[in-house]
Amino acid sequence: MRANCLKKGDTIGLISPSHVAEAEQYRPIISCLRSLGFPVKTGKNLYKNTVGYLASEQERADDFNEMVADPCVKLIFFGGGNGSIDLLPLIDYAQIIKNPKLFLSYSDGTSLLNAIYMKTGLITYYGQTPGNYAPPAVYTQKQFFSHLVDGAAENFVSNSQWHTLCGGVGEGILIGGYLLNFALSLGSPFFVFDQTKQYVLFLEDHEMFSSVPEISPLLSHIEQSGFMKNVSGLLFGHYSTPLSEPLLDRLKRLGEKNQIPVVYCDDFGHGINHAILPIGGRVCLNAVDKTMKFMD
Repeated sequence: MRANCLKKGDTIGLISPSHVAEAEQYRPIISCLRSLGFPVKTGKNLYKNTVGYLASEQERADDFNEMVADPCVKLIFFGGGNGSIDLLPLIDYAQIIKNPKLFLSYSDGTSLLNAIYMKTGLITYYGQTPGNYAPPAVYTQKQFFSHLVDGAAENFVSNSQWHTLCGGVGEGILIGGYLLNFALSLGSPFFVFDQTKQYVLFLEDHEMFSSVPEISPLLSHIEQSGFMKNVSGLLFGHYSTPLSEPLLDRLKRLGEKNQIPVVYCDDFGHGINHAILPIGGRVCLNAVDKTMKFMD
């Protein structure tokens, strides 16, 4: 299931499941989105800090569910931090099915984006945060319009060099996100995958958050899960500049062990490029040609 694309004049809803938003920080973001032609609605609890580091679980869930129920809101946009996993039992998934709309986030938003897809079948979008719109880089804005407004993305448009670590071609449903959140989701009732289907996995982390020795056990956790046998390819996003050879070596070992293509790039993640990846969309990852095609 895919929601309708945005049109100029459609409302974007801003919420904050994972961090305490600051009005001063969000003022230019709201102004920028409006200048692009989209009215903005903010969650009533967007700026609250009820529990000392976030609004309460119920306050954050209320903002989320109210945006889902509002027929004027066509895109629900939220950023990262910590805490989105708190909301998974409180989301009104039935209302999302009745009133499908676009969801865009990244980083800690991984937990919500994957749960929405798994529970409803609705394609969600990974790769951008409201903070990218103060103002956006050219590549970021082009990705936004290509996927969410024009709906014309047929091939992944790269803005960096791709590094093939293990060759081959993998097809399947695109799934993934920030490494820690994705690893935590495995075995959860909010991540029940179809064991008859193949998945192309995308993951990202960053050296400012995790060292390679910290990343490695999370990758091992994924490898040891029942999900890994359904993975047909891996695309890993920006981690460091210059490239971390220990990370590339770890990813290569994963590919060789599981006999899947593996590619590293700097097109998405916590770097300067913010490509959008449709969670739930079918893709073909070609590690030989260094391309990815959107097949839906």
